[in-house]
Amino acid sequence: MKVLYLLFSFLFVFLMPLPGVFGGINNAASCKKSGAICHPVFCPRNFNQVGTCGIPFTKCCKKK
Repeated sequence: MKVLYLLFSFLFVFLMPLPGVFGGINNAASCKKSGAICHPVFCPRNFNQVGTCGIPFTKCCKKK
């Protein structure tokens, strides 16, 4: 049972987005302000990832 706690903590640390990797956009308000959209898991076709929206697995995507 203790192994599960250790596994979840490692997953949490490794799946956290790195600060500053995608241009500094790291919350939904700044994503919307820059003219982009928040989209879960991956950006749709014809969109580039410019940041994250602060929610796990949610990307900030801007039209190409």
